Parts: sequence; structure tokens; C-alpha cells
Amino acid sequence: MTASDVSIPAPGGPLPGHLATPTGSGPWPGVVVLHDLVGMSSDLREQADWLAGAGYLAVAPDLFRGNRRPTCMIRMMRETWRRRGPTFADIEATGRWLAERPACTGRVGVIGFCLGGGFALLLAAEHRFDAASVNYGPVSKKVYSEEVLTGACPVVGSYGAKDPGNRGAGDRLSRILAAVGVDHDVKTYPDAGHSFLNDHDPADLPALFAVQFRLTGNPYHDPSAQDARRRILDFFGRHLAQ
Repeated sequence: MTASDVSIPAPGGPLPGHLATPTGSGPWPGVVVLHDLVGMSSDLREQADWLAGAGYLAVAPDLFRGNRRPTCMIRMMRETWRRRGPTFADIEATGRWLAERPACTGRVGVIGFCLGGGFALLLAAEHRFDAASVNYGPVSKKVYSEEVLTGACPVVGSYGAKDPGNRGAGDRLSRILAAVGVDHDVKTYPDAGHSFLNDHDPADLPALFAVQFRLTGNPYHDPSAQDARRRILDFFGRHLAQ
């Protein structure tokens, strides 16, 4: 795969992004990769590169636009609880930008981690993408309802049983998606905690997260992460690579 820095036109102003392109001749299905509270990082770029290596045109936008102040993070967290706000428009613009590229088939999925996972689930609920990978994204419990999730796009979800902030979320999501007839694959990993798919470089972490990282260690859990990635690729293969 090859990678390049891009600028994505969006309602809130240009979004810097990392575009990862598979080798060979396209077009390929696309995936928008949504970051966690760390923002643009080596881990985020590697997530996009991993998807490109599997045959997806992947773009990871920096939704913080380089601004990782707590006020920016808190604003975006509030948007996921209110289910509205400018970040949703920025993500949708990124999806359109990707779908319109000649190297894209026009089918586009979304994958998100932590904060980004919350946005991915809410965008899935409004069927703004063709498939969604939701990874331990915290949202209001009101989202886990037939009213919100009826008509959602297909969802593959991954959670850690040792994640206190998302306790029971995987089971709730699976139960509601089954009730409304949405194709899904949701799994909770017994040995994993929050952020088990994110292998962050300590140098990328804001000061508060860096302290937590030193005290508690890297939350990345390789066996769970490898299985989750396998499931995500299988699911995207069914719903995007058509």
C-alpha cells in the first residue's frame, strides 16, 4: 500500500487526513477511519494502512484539526451524547469525498475507536454509510433502542469485558440489532479492556493520557485485537466488497 497526506473539504474547514491506498489497480471500496481521543496518531495511520493492505481505500481524517485541547475533546464527546453537531457533517463530507474518488467503488464503510466508535454507531443508526465497525464507542443508553437503530446499516461491534465504561454495551447492541433485523456481528472479549485495538506510541499521547499509560500500561490486547480485525475484514468483505 501507499500512503499520503490529504486535505478534505468539509463544512468546518479543511480536514487534514491520512489516505492509504492498496497496491494494484482499483477501484476499491472505501473506509473512513475515526480516531479516539488521542486524535491523529501513528496508531490511527496504522489502522488505515492495515485496511489498505486488505484491499480498502482508507482515509483517516483529523477531526481535531490538530487541536487536542480538552475543550475540543469535550465538545466532540457532547456531540455523541446529543447525537448532533458539526463533527457529524465533517465525517459525512469525508465519506462523500472518498466515495467520489476515481479509485473508490462508491461503497464506503466507517470504523471508529472509542470517541470515533461512538460516532460510527450514530452514523450507522442513520444509515449514512454502507457498513460500520463500532469499537468500544461510548454513547447514551438511549441509542440502544428500536427507535434509534431501526434501519441502521450493518454493524460489526467489538467490546472488552474489562471496560467499565461500556459494561454490557455489546450485549445491548446485539440484542437491539437482532430485534430490528439489522445484520450484525457483535462480540465482547473477556480478557480485553477499553482501547484494546489501539497500540499507541507514548509519544503521541496528550499529557493526561501519557500519565495514565505509565500507571496502567498499554491497554492493547493482541489476541483480542487480531480476532476483532479478522471479524471486521470478514464483515466488510460481505457488505462493502460487492
